[in-house]
Amino acid sequence: MEKIFKTLDEQISILQSKGLTIPDENYAKEILLRENYFFLSGYRHLFIGNESTRSFLPGTTFNELYSLFYFDRHIRNILFRNLLIIENNIKSIMAYHLSMKYGIREEQYLKQQNFVRDVDRKRQVNDLLKKLKRQIRINGGQHQATQHYIEHYGYIPLWIVVKILSFGIVGEFYSILKTDDQRAIAEFFQAKAENLLIWLPILANYRNLCAHEDVLYDHKAQRQIMDSHFHKLLNISKINGDYIYGKDDLFALIIILKRMLRADDFYLMMENLDYEINLLAGKLKTISIDKVLDRMGFPANYKEIVRL
Repeated sequence: MEKIFKTLDEQISILQSKGLTIPDENYAKEILLRENYFFLSGYRHLFIGNESTRSFLPGTTFNELYSLFYFDRHIRNILFRNLLIIENNIKSIMAYHLSMKYGIREEQYLKQQNFVRDVDRKRQVNDLLKKLKRQIRINGGQHQATQHYIEHYGYIPLWIVVKILSFGIVGEFYSILKTDDQRAIAEFFQAKAENLLIWLPILANYRNLCAHEDVLYDHKAQRQIMDSHFHKLLNISKINGDYIYGKDDLFALIIILKRMLRADDFYLMMENLDYEINLLAGKLKTISIDKVLDRMGFPANYKEIVRL
């Protein structure tokens, strides 16, 4: 069935027909025009009272719906800043370790024997090395730093190359490293290589989600993180032996950031998140902040992770 364009007045009528109270229609129209009806509607789920008719809980206002949207934008910005810190950290640490061990020229650090030698993964290694070389060739001439090295030295060292690689590519790059190299890099974060292999794709996923303003608060990652002592210390409940929070939800990301960020950066991040949570709590009338936290995967005592 083909979708039909709806005017702002028609969009308002649709929302009202679903039971949403709109005290100021002019304000609502401005928000809908600025933010997009489709994107704003993505936050309606917590306010739905009847799934069959998709109608809102009695008394739900446009301001509440927009408050959740606005909250998500703010926590997205907070987390994005810190994800960029982690992205830079992992790129820097990988570049330092691999350059020190294998050399600073492309033909040295991208030599095939530097990577996992498993026969079953030979194609993966070859494909990724081709992808890396292609990115260096295509993007190398578009950045001042890479141009400088090409013009003056004829090659680009890895600590410069990582700047033009996406976070996703860096995670793939890590996955084909030899076990000893994976362990050496993971040790900087006092983590095991098997954890980092799970964390990096999750971090890249959330980083891209934040960069493109997608819905964040109830996003579920494609992979689950391993059980940690944080789950146990926070006394997170279990169902059928599995923790109900902190596995593939936003709190799982918080646990990863707890492990990878410097303590003062993590503290400031949690202070900022807590401020936004309290601000939203004061704006909600038809639902409680606990319902939002549950969807985020945040346990009631989430603040305690700072001191653990």
